Amino acid sequence: MMSKAQKLRAKRKAQLGRPRKAEAERFACGKIKPGWSKRESEKEAMAVALAARKRMHGLETGSAFAGYTLGRLFLDGRITEAQRVAGDDYTAAMTRYYHLTGIPFPSLRAQVIGRVQGHAGETSEARHRQARKAADMMMRLEGVLLKCDEGRQVKTTVFNVCVMDYEGLRMMPEPQLLWLKRGLSALLFDKGLREHGEKDYSFNQE
Repeated sequence: MMSKAQKLRAKRKAQLGRPRKAEAERFACGKIKPGWSKRESEKEAMAVALAARKRMHGLETGSAFAGYTLGRLFLDGRITEAQRVAGDDYTAAMTRYYHLTGIPFPSLRAQVIGRVQGHAGETSEARHRQARKAADMMMRLEGVLLKCDEGRQVKTTVFNVCVMDYEGLRMMPEPQLLWLKRGLSALLFDKGLREHGEKDYSFNQE
C-alpha cells in the first residue's frame, strides 16, 4: 500500500512532460511509428480550416472550390461548371501575365508585401518572349470581355471575382451575376476558338 508521500510523487511524475498520445500508431515495443505526428498535424490543420470555412462561408465541405469566391459561386449553384472552368483559365492567364511581366499581383491576399518587386531590367530572350505572349493573351481576354454587351461592367465584374477574389461578390445581385455569366461564357467560347485555331468572333450571349 502506497503512502501519501509516494502517491504525491507518483502524481507529480505523471504530470511531467507531454501527455501520452493514446491514439498514436505504435510498434510492438511502444515506439510511435514514423509519420504519425505529421499525419495528425495535417488532420488538425484540416479540421481547423474546415471549421473556419463553415463559420465564415457556411460551407461544410472539403472541396477545393470552397477556397475561393468563383468556386463558392459554383458550389452555390449560381454558375455552371463550364463557366467556373472558364473563370479558372482566365485567372491562370492573368496570374501568368503578372508573374512574367514583373507587375505585382493586384490582390493583397495573394502576395507578401515585403517581396513585391519587378524583374531586373535585363531579361533573357526566352523570358521576354514568354512575357510578350502572356501580355498578348491578357489583351485578347480583355478584348473578349469588352466586346460583350455592357463590356466595361462585364470586364470589371469578372476581374473582381476571378483575380481580386472579393468575397462580398458571392452575394452579388442578379444583374451583376448576369454580367459575370456573360463574361465567363464569352471566355469559354474564346477558349474553344483558340483550341480550334480561330482568330476572332463576335459574342454576346448570357
